[in-house]
Amino acid sequence: MKKLVLLFIVIFQLLSCNSNKKGETVQAPLETLDNENTESILGKVTVYEGVLPCADCEGSETVLKIYQGDGTIESHKFELTSIYKGKKPEKKFVEKGNYNLERGLEKDPDGTIYVLNYDKSQAGQIYYGYTAKTPDKIFLLDNNREKIKSKLNYFLTLKE
Repeated sequence: MKKLVLLFIVIFQLLSCNSNKKGETVQAPLETLDNENTESILGKVTVYEGVLPCADCEGSETVLKIYQGDGTIESHKFELTSIYKGKKPEKKFVEKGNYNLERGLEKDPDGTIYVLNYDKSQAGQIYYGYTAKTPDKIFLLDNNREKIKSKLNYFLTLKE
């Protein structure tokens, strides 16, 4: 019964947030629902995780959750969580928003690019992408939507 009430509250929030206001994202469902309920409301979730390089810390522990929604661009949601390791106090940064998909990554026409915050200015957009040969590794991309050329690991791994 408790889960049913929670589900009703979340659905109500989602419907009430579907107004003409731009730039708002629904954050409560991702924080209050368990994985089963989150998936039933926001669609299948794909999770990538890893440690990205950091200029002034030991590394950025990063988790990227991609929610497919109902297949429409309006329902594509993401949650990007970063914890900067080795800094005191360790701070957790969570960014949530909308994403869009683009086909092709560098020379791979079957690759995929996730444009996080596609509905914001280019300065606020973040790019991740994977090739058709390695869909279990998603690379952080530069502003030109290309893999970052470095000996450091700028990728996250698909969590199964």
